[in-house]
Amino acid sequence: MTTRWGIAATGRMAAAFTSDLALLPDAEVAFVGSRSPDSAADFAGRFGAGASGTYADLVAAGRAGDVDVVYVATPHPQHHALALAAIEAGTPLLVEKAFTATLAGAEEVVAAARAAEVFCMEAMWTRFQPAVAHVGELVAAGEIGDVVLVQADFGAHRAFDPVSRLFDLALGGGSVLDLGVYPISLAQHLLGRPDRVTATGTLYPNGADASAAIHLAWADGRAAALTCSLASSTPGRAVIVGTEGSIELEPPFHHPERVVVRRNGEEPEAIERPATGRGYVHQAEEVQRCLAAGLTESPVMPLTDTLDVQWVLEECLDQLGIAMSEALVEL
Repeated sequence: MTTRWGIAATGRMAAAFTSDLALLPDAEVAFVGSRSPDSAADFAGRFGAGASGTYADLVAAGRAGDVDVVYVATPHPQHHALALAAIEAGTPLLVEKAFTATLAGAEEVVAAARAAEVFCMEAMWTRFQPAVAHVGELVAAGEIGDVVLVQADFGAHRAFDPVSRLFDLALGGGSVLDLGVYPISLAQHLLGRPDRVTATGTLYPNGADASAAIHLAWADGRAAALTCSLASSTPGRAVIVGTEGSIELEPPFHHPERVVVRRNGEEPEAIERPATGRGYVHQAEEVQRCLAAGLTESPVMPLTDTLDVQWVLEECLDQLGIAMSEALVEL
């Protein structure tokens, strides 16, 4: 069966994901929604969507059964309202990360999805990359013993512009929600929810976080050392340290093509696992697999993991003195 996708938003992220949908023979873009009907129509024309309109029109299309799943790619604070509206309409969801702007917002969306038994998944595409999936297999097989430490950095220099989505707090701007979510999610995936979070960082003149150093600690001594920055480019490397060796996800770790396994006392082993397309196709495949199986959560990216990550994100922002809020969206 063909899965009919609705796309909420028309920006760079939405375009990248929608481009990869063309690589799936059993996927089609059925509807594009935006604040601007003209922007939606233009996007629909570029990607061959069957129809377009406002966000309210997209929600209505889902309610009418004309859309099988909605991909939400708006700024973080707008995810909450759109997700709740789609869930109320009974439409499955793939929601970009960060999942919401606040922990309370994420908890509300997750509770609504579970109560309504509507499929919902965070679009943490890194977890579905073939190289990252293989790392999970290596760790599960005990190839590096017990994981005790995760190190990861993600920095991308962007010129400060207070009205840009990347820096505007009203749009969820700042390095933690935009970039820090990647190393935090990687650490959570491998180590679980931490017991303690410590975050320090620098701020832009408008109060948005420019960079952050994040230490996650577990009561048994395991730890994660993570950094993110919009003020400077960094290598984008991740290392998973175990009792019997380590695994390096070569840059960029959030969509790597190669990993290097270093087992204690042995020569390093390089393993190639390239992604298909831009790499977004793999999470779309997971959504379609789950829908075909009648699942309401992905076993690879369960909502409990999303809530754990959202808790860490909020702890970091609180310690940096930053308060986020969810946004109202006209529906």
